[in-house]
Amino acid sequence: MIPNKNNTFPLEHYKKLCFLKNIIQNKNILVGDYTYYDDQEDVTNFEKNVKYHFDFIGDKLIIGKFCMIASGVSFIMNGANHKMDGVSAYPFYIFGGDWSDSKLTSIESPFKGDTVIGNDVWIGTDVTIMPGITIGDGAIIASKSVVTKDVAPYYIVGGNPAQLIRKRFSEDTIQKLLELQWWNWDIQKVTKNIKFLTQEIETSELDKWI
Repeated sequence: MIPNKNNTFPLEHYKKLCFLKNIIQNKNILVGDYTYYDDQEDVTNFEKNVKYHFDFIGDKLIIGKFCMIASGVSFIMNGANHKMDGVSAYPFYIFGGDWSDSKLTSIESPFKGDTVIGNDVWIGTDVTIMPGITIGDGAIIASKSVVTKDVAPYYIVGGNPAQLIRKRFSEDTIQKLLELQWWNWDIQKVTKNIKFLTQEIETSELDKWI
């Protein structure tokens, strides 16, 4: 039986892991099918992990398909940014009144764009991801890392700030996997080829799938 992507709790009798898209209420958080979130305290309140995400800013958190997100992951959004080239970095304008004239123009605003997590990404426990970061398909982020710059596809990174530990595969294999895009197969094809998807990769074997 193929797991139902619309089932909030896909593991019977276990309510600490959910298919994430089924609990999201915020229209600015977009999550792909089969991405799961595990939380040892309250898995239904994922949005508490998305910090400083204000509607008036409009930035999005976009998470792909088949991602694995562990407990305590924090996504810091653009509402946390402050303009730093003035005498003070204090955001006077957000309090209104006579301080309203200090409101930033769109050019001055330290907006770093949407946060984009690719497909088949594994994010470990207590990771922090800063605003505007893109994490490529197949990447792995080690526990307690602070991600301050983009992560390339199929890289393993860790630390504060997160640095490359190693690539998961050779560049040739990575390029073929990115061309393969198995996460966009229909779920019947994924299911039929589970053994292929979970075995060690022979780069030459990928050619027949592309």
